[in-house]
Amino acid sequence: MPSFVSFKDLKITFKPHPITNDLQLSKDEAAVKQAVINLIMTVPGERPFQSAIGSELNRLLFEQFDYGVAAQIETEIKSTINNFEPRVNINSIDVTLDYDANAFAVHLEYDIRGRTDMPNSIDFLLQRTQ
Repeated sequence: MPSFVSFKDLKITFKPHPITNDLQLSKDEAAVKQAVINLIMTVPGERPFQSAIGSELNRLLFEQFDYGVAAQIETEIKSTINNFEPRVNINSIDVTLDYDANAFAVHLEYDIRGRTDMPNSIDFLLQRTQ
C-alpha cells in the first residue's frame, strides 16, 4: 500500500477508454494539476450551487496590459488556490508580460500536501478572447 495520499478525477475530455468504454481517470499529480487549472479558469458563478468558486482572471485580462495587472493576476491566482484547493501548497507564482502574444505568461510551482516527492509546476498563457 502506498505511503502517500492518492487522488483521482475524471479527465476533462470525457473521452471513453478505447477498450472498456468507461470514462478515463486522471490520477495523483495529473488530477491535482487539472483541478488547479480548472479552478483558476472558472468564473465565479459559473458552477451551479457553488457560486463563490473561481477567480476574477477573465476581468483582469481586459485591464491595461502592464506590470500592475500582472501583480493583480498573481494575487488572484494565489488567493483562489489558497481558498479553494486544500491539496496544494504554493511555492511560487511568476506572472510576466508576453508582448509578442499580448498575453500574461504564468509559471506556478506547488507542492501537493501529503506528498514528499518533487514539486509540481504549471505553465500557461492568459490571453484575452473576444
